[in-house]
Amino acid sequence: MSPRSVQANEQLREQSRERILGAALEVFAEKGFHNATISDITERAGVSRGLITYYFPGKNDLAAELLGRYLDGVAGVLDITGSPDQRLAAMIDGVVAAAAATLPVQRLALSLMTHPSTHPIFAATEQRKDEDVIRLEDNLRDLFAQRGAADPALEEVMFRSVLEGVIVKATIYGASYPLERVRVRLHELYRLPPPVTPLLDPDPPPVGRLRADG
Repeated sequence: MSPRSVQANEQLREQSRERILGAALEVFAEKGFHNATISDITERAGVSRGLITYYFPGKNDLAAELLGRYLDGVAGVLDITGSPDQRLAAMIDGVVAAAAATLPVQRLALSLMTHPSTHPIFAATEQRKDEDVIRLEDNLRDLFAQRGAADPALEEVMFRSVLEGVIVKATIYGASYPLERVRVRLHELYRLPPPVTPLLDPDPPPVGRLRADG
């Protein structure tokens, strides 16, 4: 039997890393970062403890990698093209879709951001992505300037605050949070054409108040 090629070995290593990261995200989402153990992740991933620690020496390293990918996804809005209104609508839709599709990593990010013992992990990861964050802020300010905002810098802060609030609410309330109706309202709030087609599954029926996921 001929030895595996360098490319095949690299593919196997990448598959192992992805399996470990996927397992870590599942375990963190189920147990919380603080209660999760490397043993839990080892069992979920179906790999040896030595393989996990080869790629990620500890839980902090796993969390930092997952958060880095999350921030990369946020920075992906920089690739959106079109008119200012088209770009703004696409950003809103992208954030809403991501909030629906990536609740486990959203919960992890929220947990690490707010807990005093793990906030440094988030802060360090964000610092490594500082260039992308600055570009995102500049991009948004330019967008709002093109839309005629009197204070583009303030509009950038408000826009990000609104979207981050949506993410937090979706993270806390899960399936009971009316993301599709919120999406339509955001288009209306920013004087954008109403969405033509739904982005997500129908919202749950309106209730007296939201109920947090168990």
